[in-house]
Amino acid sequence: VELLERGEKIRHVDSLQPPFSLIRRTAAEGQIPWCVQRRTGVIVYSPMQSGLLTEGFDAARVGRLAADDWRRRGPEFQSPNLERNLALRDALRPVAARREVSVSAVAVAWTLAWTGVTGAIVGARSPEQVDGWIAAASLPLGAADLDEIADALARTGAGSGPTRPR
Repeated sequence: VELLERGEKIRHVDSLQPPFSLIRRTAAEGQIPWCVQRRTGVIVYSPMQSGLLTEGFDAARVGRLAADDWRRRGPEFQSPNLERNLALRDALRPVAARREVSVSAVAVAWTLAWTGVTGAIVGARSPEQVDGWIAAASLPLGAADLDEIADALARTGAGSGPTRPR
């Protein structure tokens, strides 16, 4: 926020692009509220935490990552965080099943549910994934969904930061 304040003194900050996901929620503590107050756009990246919040990721896949893949060294991909993060991903499955979308669509929809988040940058490796992101963009998570997700965050201990969109 301090850097944003310094930039704002020079010229209005039009947009911010922070990392933001169910696992990495710290932008919600200061940056996103700052942007809301100043009508600054927030386009988050890595809403699926570099693949961790997708159906295809598991501990075995982490072990198969190339030696030079930065994720091998990332704290979210190492014990005990990896187990917590995968438990969170698994805890999202009932919400996804009820909504008839993928777990990753729920993860993206959760980031878009935050007041002030104007978009999310996602990667896709297939046309089906693109369809999933389109579904996520129009998926309104209800109070029961958000309660279940907040409970899963508390239960698994995954990540840090606020657990419920505001």
